[in-house]
Amino acid sequence: MSTAGEAKRHDVLRLRARLYATLRVFFAERGVLEVETPVLSRAGNTDANIDSFSVEFSGRTDGAPRTRWLRTSPEFPLKRLLAEGLGDCYELGRVFRDGEAGGRHNPEFTMLEWYRVGRDHLWLARETVDVVRAALGLVGREARVVELTYRDLFRTRLGVDPFTASDDQLRDALGDVVIDPEGLVRDDWLDLLVTHRLQPAFAADEIHVVHDYPASQCALAKIRPGDPPVAERFELFLGPLELANGYHELRDANEQRTRFERDRATRTFRGRFAPPVDEALLSALDRGLPECAGVALGVDRLVMAMVGTDRIADVLAYDFARA
Repeated sequence: MSTAGEAKRHDVLRLRARLYATLRVFFAERGVLEVETPVLSRAGNTDANIDSFSVEFSGRTDGAPRTRWLRTSPEFPLKRLLAEGLGDCYELGRVFRDGEAGGRHNPEFTMLEWYRVGRDHLWLARETVDVVRAALGLVGREARVVELTYRDLFRTRLGVDPFTASDDQLRDALGDVVIDPEGLVRDDWLDLLVTHRLQPAFAADEIHVVHDYPASQCALAKIRPGDPPVAERFELFLGPLELANGYHELRDANEQRTRFERDRATRTFRGRFAPPVDEALLSALDRGLPECAGVALGVDRLVMAMVGTDRIADVLAYDFARA
């Protein structure tokens, strides 16, 4: 006989299965192809704030590296498929990030990532809203959409301009949130304001779509010239939970290599290992990535929002502590 806690967790697992079925129907109706890509890669994630797991292959490699990296996202192989001309596609599967375990994080988790050819980040943000609304419909919930720029979010909620405020003004905007400033740079203060001041105030029945980020936070997004220039990127929040991060995708191989090497330099400066860059992705970009937008959505976070919990362990069969 299951305990009450086990029975409740089993109900969540059944809801998750219904969600997967709903997502597959959603994309099938829109002609977006489901694919599976490698979990192990020759390259790791160079992002300064994300750490990859690595494993050693003991078999024959014919000169290829024995060290392989567990993916933190299916982004790179999906973009390679786009460059081959596959068209709109998505993957629903497990990804892995080292050092991320806690109330809202598990080292292995489920990600939904998809790409739309000929679209930009704003179009894709609205489709992401449709995905979230379809999920909420499974539990009889609705949510109001609030769409605004990153700049307007800071101006209206905190009274500071994230593009022109001084670092001291950004620190002051944290109010009674005390943070050790050692080693922090401007983007760190901006991120802290989002996570400590802005996100917690988002209402549970609201979907916030925030777009056009500082160019310094471009990651793999295009930068749109202007005063100031902005990264064509969006994030989607359901209540206080960040669910999705999307880009109008960068297509320039040389610029992408520059960003990878900048990330590696940052990691080295911080005393962290810098994984090799993904040469296969760079070759695909050089071959020609079509104009497209892509987004990654944390499925576990979505289920957490659906059932009203802030503990990721509540929506997993077994979390890291019990795996």
